[in-house]
Amino acid sequence: MSEWLGDPSERLRTYLSSFKLAVEEAEKNFSGGAREREVLELARRYYEDARYSYEKGDYITGLIDVAYAEGLLDALRILGITGFTWRRVGEPRVFVGGTFDIIHPGHIALLREASRFGKLYVVVARDSNVKRFKGHEPVNDENTRLEVVSSIRYVYQAFLGDEIDYLKSVERVKPDLIVLGPDQFVDENILAKSLESRGLKDIRIVRFKEKLGGHSTSSIIKKILESRCRC
Repeated sequence: MSEWLGDPSERLRTYLSSFKLAVEEAEKNFSGGAREREVLELARRYYEDARYSYEKGDYITGLIDVAYAEGLLDALRILGITGFTWRRVGEPRVFVGGTFDIIHPGHIALLREASRFGKLYVVVARDSNVKRFKGHEPVNDENTRLEVVSSIRYVYQAFLGDEIDYLKSVERVKPDLIVLGPDQFVDENILAKSLESRGLKDIRIVRFKEKLGGHSTSSIIKKILESRCRC
């Protein structure tokens, strides 16, 4: 997991900025009594501890403290004591591409872990490209796949890719980070050079080493076909 967390100092900085905006809004909308006020103040103290840890370079402790602070603030919101909106300040843009034909726990795990890096943009492969690269049409058409992916909570925005030039999707998002799945046939070095030739520099490329969730679309299709044959 540690290799997926990115730069902890940048993550802590982002969370601190987000919490500062949220707690200011929560203060304005606060409607609780003395006991609820204690919870709000406790959240502030955890936030101050996190800031102190950030200044001292202890980013892991700071992340733990700000997570406690966010949890307390969320509890007050859920109880109707206050209201606010989480806003991620300067959140990195994260890019993921794929077919996403039959959504399974592996897809969800991939998108969940990718979203931990920042705001997640997902490009869904066009039907024509799936047929060209995989040799068969997808089970679900591109618009259906796009609708399903767009509804996943970890996805900030999903859109269909270009039918000819796959790098146009990267140019559209201009991500800080590209996340690759373990079975995506993309050479990181070739991708990095292609991006640089388009003027897209300083984009990190991260590949998850193992399948997440223990599922694959091909295994699901195989199981369905086998079960129908037995019938």
